[in-house]
Amino acid sequence: MSQQAPVVLQPSQLEKLIAGLAHKGYEVIGPTLRDGAIVYDRIASAGELPAGWTDEQEPGRYRLKRREDQALFGYAVGPQSWKKYLYPAEQRLWSAQRQDGTFRILNNHNENREHQPQRPHAFLGVRACELAAIKVHDRVLLQDKYVDPTYDGRRKGAFIVAVQCSQAAATCFCVSMGSGPGVQDGFDLALTELDPAGNHRFVVKAGSDRGAEVLAELVTNLATEEDLRQSEAAVEAAARQQTRSIDNNGIKELLYRNFDHPRWDDVAGRCLTCANCTMVCPTCFCTTVEDVNDITGDHAERWRRWDSCFTLNFSYIHGGSVRSSTKARYRQWMTHKLASWIDQFGTSGCVGCGRCITWCPVGIDITEEARAIREKESHGKS
Repeated sequence: MSQQAPVVLQPSQLEKLIAGLAHKGYEVIGPTLRDGAIVYDRIASAGELPAGWTDEQEPGRYRLKRREDQALFGYAVGPQSWKKYLYPAEQRLWSAQRQDGTFRILNNHNENREHQPQRPHAFLGVRACELAAIKVHDRVLLQDKYVDPTYDGRRKGAFIVAVQCSQAAATCFCVSMGSGPGVQDGFDLALTELDPAGNHRFVVKAGSDRGAEVLAELVTNLATEEDLRQSEAAVEAAARQQTRSIDNNGIKELLYRNFDHPRWDDVAGRCLTCANCTMVCPTCFCTTVEDVNDITGDHAERWRRWDSCFTLNFSYIHGGSVRSSTKARYRQWMTHKLASWIDQFGTSGCVGCGRCITWCPVGIDITEEARAIREKESHGKS
């Protein structure tokens, strides 16, 4: 697409943006308040956005808090990621029916179509770390030997409205992972929210031809140099707020060398193997396959469902589980995320969103665990 200059959008135009996307056939998914958290759900108007709310996050702690302004995107990230809509938690793979004494496979060429949304999704409020996570899934699920057809269909149709972060949660560490807080590419529209307590407005940049088409239908003004300066300053402020980080210098080799590090025993003493970290992670993609049948035994189905390397049966083979201890399962998760993922897919499996820290019931911190292993090794050499 031809490069277009950034423009300024007034908050009142968000209503028209949502309506315009719906008019073009999209089902708009955006942030909204539910069950004491900011979640991603279907929205029909800007009035459903979390105006005036922010989140306080610490290891094992998440709380909503009222802001002193009416910012619409004045929070970090909640418990859900966009994989909920791109890579469904459960999917029927095929079904069969007993007919005339034998099982017959039913119309299974329609199974994948069944799990495609009736309308393509428009994602409103996608953060930089979440865009990075979607890129990771693109690599894993689209660009390898086998393509996941469900993800492929949902991903191709998705319209992405990104939002640059102007504040960070205490658990964020995207700067050290090179995934934020500024948005670089992979979006149709990118918004930066400015001055919600005063001259409330958004600086908007189109990242695709269809993004420019949607933007052209809204009332905008050309962004001034001051608008652009404030936009850059907001993102820089979010970066400076981050206190957590992972040193990625040689992280793969570091973890490979420390397979028997005593830190694994320490974390195993705290870990509940509840799988919260993998469920909230925007890049984890592990699944299991389950066969079910009805009470008559005449109908059978095979389902794919999200699973976790923290569950005992995940690594079950004939004779038992390969990773029967908590130590082995946490080590597998962290080493895969930060090391062997690089060997498999050419990138880290972590984008620094901090969800695994916030939503761990006992507050285990992946940045702290990586640092502890590195420091122990460094002290041993000194």
